[in-house]
Amino acid sequence: MFDADYASQSLGIELVDVGAGTATTTMTVTKTMVNGHDIAHGGYLFLLADTAFACACNSYGPTTVAAGAEVSFVASARLDDRLTAVAGERTRYGRNGIYDVTVYRDTPSGREVVLEFRGRSRTIQREGGSA
Repeated sequence: MFDADYASQSLGIELVDVGAGTATTTMTVTKTMVNGHDIAHGGYLFLLADTAFACACNSYGPTTVAAGAEVSFVASARLDDRLTAVAGERTRYGRNGIYDVTVYRDTPSGREVVLEFRGRSRTIQREGGSA
């Protein structure tokens, strides 16, 4: 799925790891991602988290999409920050799932959380192609 995700790739998002219900993505904040307050625009932070979420919930094979998501902005990200998004499955039930994603940056004093994301997924295609 990530190989065909031109939106994420055009922003320099990299898929670092993927496993059953998990995924890790990274992105560096560039000048075009910084808003008038000299901080990263929240939409880019959401996109990084959403990409990790999408990779995690699609890791089982059937086509799965977002049914909804909520974010909490914890700290500002700035130009040249290297951000990491780690997604993990909380639960799957029927064709639905709940995933948590933490976006952080590494600092000399340790990891600093930038954003917390909770996504709800819906499988729209079962194994073999039928809905």
